[in-house]
This record gives sequence, structure tokens and C-alpha cells, in this order.
Amino acid sequence: MSDALRTSHLTKVYGAGDLAVRALDDVTLSLPSGRFTSIMGSSGSGKSTFMHVVAGLERATSGTVVIGDLDLSSAGDDALTRMRRDHVGFIFPSFNLLPNYSVRQNVLLPLRLGRRRPEGPWFERIVETLGLGGLLAKTPEQLSGGQQQRAAIARALLGRPEVILADEPTGSLDSATSTEVLELLRICVREFGQTVVMASHDVAAAAFAEQTVLLSDGRVAGKVSNPTTRSILTALEALDVRVGIE
Repeated sequence: MSDALRTSHLTKVYGAGDLAVRALDDVTLSLPSGRFTSIMGSSGSGKSTFMHVVAGLERATSGTVVIGDLDLSSAGDDALTRMRRDHVGFIFPSFNLLPNYSVRQNVLLPLRLGRRRPEGPWFERIVETLGLGGLLAKTPEQLSGGQQQRAAIARALLGRPEVILADEPTGSLDSATSTEVLELLRICVREFGQTVVMASHDVAAAAFAEQTVLLSDGRVAGKVSNPTTRSILTALEALDVRVGIE
């Protein structure tokens, strides 16, 4: 199985001298294609910084990030922009839907910006699978939080990206809706063959993945295969790391 995302000795430092903060410290990971991986850690563990750096939203201080065949560490600004547009799908906790656009327009927006035509059958399959058929003409304010996140997932899927990066995708949702969204991320992997990398501080959310990477103080502190809430908690207790359960 090939890797969708690889990092080697990835380091990110903010500030300098006595004020320097090492948010990522020598992170080396290989995340396989077609799998659901969760990045788990408490506040300040480095998981959000990791997501920003591998997405090309921030430059690493040192080390490499490779998505597909593109080495982000040597890519120029234009190449990074194309990578984010064409090879990465983003899912945010706050949905990031344009308020004056319909669901259809929001879902199609990244393709329109890249001057790419949507594939009709693929669009229809995504809409049907995510239950958006009756919502395409509505605006975000007419939707529940769960419906808005479904639209955001559809937007991330439509361009067939190398990887979907989901940063705390259930952070703005209640427990029942969070479970619904996490099940949809599983569907993205199982039915669409998509690669999903999700950052979360919540043990129950992280356990939806096929593997969990534990971050602590900017370092990879451990990995859990076929995670459950109990197995993640056991691993965290061994590391003396405290996180939340929702």
C-alpha cells in the first residue's frame, strides 16, 4: 500500500532564542492511502500545527512533507496553492461555507476556482451518499450544524484529492451529530477509497479511525492500531497524557 502523506524529521519552531516554542519536534510519519488516521493529543500537543504544516498553510522550520509525489518543503508558493486546490480536501470545525452561496455553489466552489468541470456521476454519488439531495438549493443559515458539515465533506471530496485533512471536524457539533459526521468520514474511506487524516482532542472521535497517532509536546508519542476508546486511553495513561472524552 502506498503512502498518501509522509513526513520526515518535521520540525516547526515559533519565535527565537529564549522565546522559541518547538511546536513540532522531529515528527516522522508515513500515512497510508485509503485509510482513516486520527492524530490525537491534548491542547498544545502540536496536532493543529501538524495539520497546518502538512496542508502547506505554514512552512516547516526543517524536515520534509510529501503529499503524493509533491515535496512541500521545496515547493514554491504557486505550487503550494495548486496543491491545496487540487490535491487536498479540507474540513474545518467551523464549516467555512460562504453564507450567500447555496449548498450546490459551496460544494462546487473549489472546482470553479480551479477552472475544472465537475464530474456529473461523481457529484451525484457524493450528494446521494451524504444525504444532500434535498439541500442543494438551501443556504448555510437554513441548515443544521450537521448538515453544514455534510456539505463541507462533499466539498472536500468532489475534487478527488490525494488526502482529506479534517481538523477537529466535530468541534462545533453535539454528540449525536458528531457521531453522524464521523460515520460519514468512515464512508469516505470505505466506499470512496479516500484517505482521511483527522486531528482531534477527543478520544471517542479518534477511535473511529483505523489507526491513531498520539502526539505529545510536538513529538510522536505512540501509535494505536484498530483503536478503541479503551485502547487509546490505556496508551495515553502509559504516556501520562490527559485528554478529553465527549
